[in-house]
Amino acid sequence: MLLLGSVLLVVGIAALVLPGPGLLLVLAGLVVLASEFEWAARRVDWMREQAVGAAEYGVQTVLRIMLSAFGAVAVIASGVFWGLDPQIPEVWIIGPELPFGGWGVGGGMIVGGVIAVVLLAYSIKRFRIDGDTAPSREEVRSERAER
Repeated sequence: MLLLGSVLLVVGIAALVLPGPGLLLVLAGLVVLASEFEWAARRVDWMREQAVGAAEYGVQTVLRIMLSAFGAVAVIASGVFWGLDPQIPEVWIIGPELPFGGWGVGGGMIVGGVIAVVLLAYSIKRFRIDGDTAPSREEVRSERAER
């Protein structure tokens, strides 16, 4: 469990700046590590609050939904382009080959984009259609106190 939680946490941190569901992977890593470490258990509720709050924020307006959908499709398209590994113009030290080109990286980008589309659809259903809201800090604290 230590290895799985650590990998999820590290990949999640990387996905915060790279294409991918960073907050969700960090949350998953903390949930796995919480079974063994008290420090991880203390951070699970806060991270869950952050992830759900970000999901709710991302679908509050039609413009944000459109930008998120465009971003996800752009990541998928980039993954296909990366997988095809075409010749590119030389720019400084990059080219004529894509760095880390091929279907290994391209497939990972495609999977990340598909995950983003699925999460966007889930967030639209939960927060726009069903009218749910992210839990407030007080609700999270009272739930934690009940346990």
